[in-house]
Amino acid sequence: MNPQSTTWRNFTAAPHRVMFLAGAVQGIATILWWLIDLSGRYGIGPQLGTWTLPSIWAHAYLMIYGFFPFFIFGFLFTTYPSWMYGEKVSARYYVPAFLLMAGGVVLFYVGMIAGLSVMAAGVMLMMAGWGIALYALLRIFINASHPDKRHPLVTTIALIMGWMGMGGMLLWLVADYNWALDFARIGGIWFFLLPVFMTVSHRMIPFFSSKVIDHYVVVRPYWVLWLMLICSVGHGVLQFAGAYAYQWLFDLPLSIAALVLTYLWGIHRSFKNRLLAVLHVAFFWLGIAIALYATQSIAMFLSGGEVFLFGLAPLHALTIGFFATMMLGMVSRVTLGHSGHPLVADLVTSIFFWGFQLVTLLRVLPDLLMVANSHISYAYLLAAIVWLMSFVPWVFKYAPNYWRPRADGKPG
Repeated sequence: MNPQSTTWRNFTAAPHRVMFLAGAVQGIATILWWLIDLSGRYGIGPQLGTWTLPSIWAHAYLMIYGFFPFFIFGFLFTTYPSWMYGEKVSARYYVPAFLLMAGGVVLFYVGMIAGLSVMAAGVMLMMAGWGIALYALLRIFINASHPDKRHPLVTTIALIMGWMGMGGMLLWLVADYNWALDFARIGGIWFFLLPVFMTVSHRMIPFFSSKVIDHYVVVRPYWVLWLMLICSVGHGVLQFAGAYAYQWLFDLPLSIAALVLTYLWGIHRSFKNRLLAVLHVAFFWLGIAIALYATQSIAMFLSGGEVFLFGLAPLHALTIGFFATMMLGMVSRVTLGHSGHPLVADLVTSIFFWGFQLVTLLRVLPDLLMVANSHISYAYLLAAIVWLMSFVPWVFKYAPNYWRPRADGKPG
């Protein structure tokens, strides 16, 4: 038997394999590119010339649409059938979706040197792959007979909003509409990523906790989820409108709800199981991040818009502390469980977890403390380095599971 064909068959045997590997590679590539760009801008490393797109916008796009979605689709491809007792996602959907999305990311990188037309072609490829993946999930959602589809309904709508956000990026690239770029950046966070991560947390954290913590009482009020989703959308709408001084009207209740859930879900009891603790600590970052947003908005409200306290600290507390930590905690569980390994966080997983907490602090604290710009630049560089030092060992540990057969000999 051809070893290459066997490897490809193993690799494409389950949807999480192809998507998670693409996300893992992109998690290294995008931060490595960002580190090189930062070092050149700060005069520490080589100058690589001028990109066709401002690097900060490229960084935002690659993280929002070129990093997290691979893991999100891999996770939802796995969970939708179990959530709704639906049919499994067929390879005829997830393999083309993976190839188109991965190819689109490559073209996006090439376009940063070759030109905006190549970059736009990359976005179109990504949208095509995203559309196939979304269609596969919609088939399960529509055809499954489970009576409770509330969680998948929210994540499906959020995925549609994410696809529209990519469309905004494409529209900006081809027609130079600034509002379309703003929609891509703002909508990607508040209409796509945050609703997905809050909904998955609401569904899975109490469930996983009940399997590990003795005498655990599942607390999962749906009205709190609806409140948090309304607040997320409300924040995004006000940000799009430039009404930053009024975002606290949505941020305060969202922060309070997240912090109360953090307590009710038992973060103080989760440390008995390190893999579970990753999820609880990640969710704790949500309450912290939105509290920072609320404080910043109140300061702007009281000062007439003249005080911008924390810079990008709230954004990175949200995207690294909550999104990245939660995502890789969930992905670690899925990878271990679906490769036939025990659900145990070993040393490598612990290094990744604590490393990402350090990355979050390195990216957040300088803005919070408003230190000198020169020191901020070094902290940004160090944050990127620690990301790679934490993430690369995680990839080397988990990635082989995506092209090897399951350890327990089962299919999938």
